[in-house]
Amino acid sequence: MRITKLLKALIPPPQWRFLVIILVGIGVGLLLLTLHLARATSYLSDNPAACVNCHVMAPYYATWERGSHGRVATCNDCHIPHDNIVNTYLFKAMDGMRHSYVFTFRLEPQVIRIKQAGKDAVQQNCIRCHQNVIHPISLRAISGQIIQGEGDGYCWDCHRETPHGRVNSLTSAPYARVPKLSSPIPSWMEETLGIKKLK
Repeated sequence: MRITKLLKALIPPPQWRFLVIILVGIGVGLLLLTLHLARATSYLSDNPAACVNCHVMAPYYATWERGSHGRVATCNDCHIPHDNIVNTYLFKAMDGMRHSYVFTFRLEPQVIRIKQAGKDAVQQNCIRCHQNVIHPISLRAISGQIIQGEGDGYCWDCHRETPHGRVNSLTSAPYARVPKLSSPIPSWMEETLGIKKLK
């Protein structure tokens, strides 16, 4: 009964229905266009090429691909928590929203610094993947427990070349070979409008 009342309250009066349908259609169309141009669905996969949708990630992609981790791990294997499926997709969603805000409004820094949540995820994934080769004393030290008065640290405090090398900015790898982005214009529209593809 309440649902019926709610639906009736949401339906516009007959003289406004056509205009409301047009406006809703335009809104949905703009939303779908934005999702297409932003390549939003590519972020649902584990394909590292999705990270290169933003040009500032090119040197990180190139150094990962040519490093030791490029053969055995994807970006998500290291940068996303894997403790449970809900946490994984919640982290991806929150990180994705922050990235889309930063890149949409051109607020990206020249030197990218990992946030604390990202550091924690990477640290846990280092331990998860390499636990069979980490000495128990080292494992206690990097997991935050103080041993013999030494403070805790991160794996990359010692292994700072892994997996991205000494990448510091966009200019550190200006000629990095990365996957080319496909045209945001659908091929049927390019053919219809006679748009020539850039090579």
